[in-house]
Amino acid sequence: MRERRRKQIWGVFQLTLLTAVAIGGIALIAATAPNVAQLLKYFPGYKKGARFNYQAKSALGRLAAKGLVTFEEKNGKRYARITEKGEHMLQMETERVAMTKKRKWDRRWRVVIFDIPEKRKSMRASLRRFMSEYGFVRLQDSVWIYPYDCEDLIALAKANFRVGADVLYMIVERLERDTHLREHFKLS
Repeated sequence: MRERRRKQIWGVFQLTLLTAVAIGGIALIAATAPNVAQLLKYFPGYKKGARFNYQAKSALGRLAAKGLVTFEEKNGKRYARITEKGEHMLQMETERVAMTKKRKWDRRWRVVIFDIPEKRKSMRASLRRFMSEYGFVRLQDSVWIYPYDCEDLIALAKANFRVGADVLYMIVERLERDTHLREHFKLS
C-alpha cells in the first residue's frame, strides 16, 4: 500500500515536471529548478534544496528515458524540451482528469469495440489495460463501455496505439440489461 502511494506521488511528480516543461516551452535544469519548485511545494515529501534538485533531475531523466522530453544545451546551460510523444501523453492525462469530473449523464452509452489481429496481441493487451485504467467497463474482451462523452480520448488512444482502423467508437441510445452498468457508474 505504501509503495503504491509512493509510485502515485512520483507519477504526479513526473507529470508536473512534464507540464512545467510544456508550459514554459523550455525549462532550465539548474541548481534550483525554480518553476518546478513553485508547482511542487504542495506535494507530500517536497523538500527544498539538494535532495529536491536530485529528485527533479532524476524525474526528468526518467521522462527522457521514456522519450517524453529531450535535452539540449545553450550557452553552457542544459534545457529540457517536451517531445511530440510527451505532448501526446500530456493530452491523454488531461483527458483522464476531465473524465473524472462529475457530469450529467445524457442517457447514452459510449461503446468502444476493437478487432486487433493476433500478430499484434501485445498492442491489444495494452489497449485493454488502457481502457480499464481510464474507467471503461468490459462487456466482452474487445467491447468496452463508458457513460460519458470520451470521443477525444478514444481518438488520442487510436493515434497513440496506431490502431485507427481496428477500433470503432459508437454512441448507443439503449442497451438491454444495463442495470449493473448504471449501478457501477452510479447513474440514476
